[in-house]
Amino acid sequence: MVNVQPHPARAVAPWAGIAAVVFLIDIATKFYFESNFFLGETRPITSFFNLVLAHNTGAAFSFLADHDGWQMYFFALIAVAAIVICTRLIIRHSKENLFCLALALIMGGASGNLFDRIIYGYVIDFLDFYYQYWHWPAFNVADMAIVGGAALLIIDSFFTRNE
Repeated sequence: MVNVQPHPARAVAPWAGIAAVVFLIDIATKFYFESNFFLGETRPITSFFNLVLAHNTGAAFSFLADHDGWQMYFFALIAVAAIVICTRLIIRHSKENLFCLALALIMGGASGNLFDRIIYGYVIDFLDFYYQYWHWPAFNVADMAIVGGAALLIIDSFFTRNE
C-alpha cells in the first residue's frame, strides 16, 4: 500500500492557524501591557500573583540577559530554527494530532517572542507568580504556549508510533 502524503501546505494549514492564534493572543496581551503599564509597574491580583511589565533581553529565567546585545540575535536565530523544524515535522507527521498541536503551540510561542526581539530588542513579560519573597521569573502567553507544547510532546512520547 502506498502512503500518500497531503500537499505540504494542506498538512501545515490547520496547525499554522493554531500557531497564528497563539501569536495574535500573545501580541495583543503584550500590546495591552506596554500601553497600560510603565516598566516595572506591579499590580497585585492575589496573594501569589501580580501583573507586571518587564523587559527581558535574555531567554528563560533571564538567561544571558546581562550581556551586551549579541544574545538577541542568538535567541532570534533559535526561534527561527524552531519554527522551521516544527513546520518540517508537521509536514512529515501531519496525521498525528497531539504531536502537531504541540508543535503548533511551540511555533506560535516562538513567533511571538521572535516578534518582540525583532521589533523591540527584548521580550515583553507580564505574569508574575510568587511565594513570600521568592518570585518566579515573569513570563508571557508565548512562554506558556512553548511550555504547554513541550508538555504535550512529552505526553505524546508515551504513545507508540507505527513507522
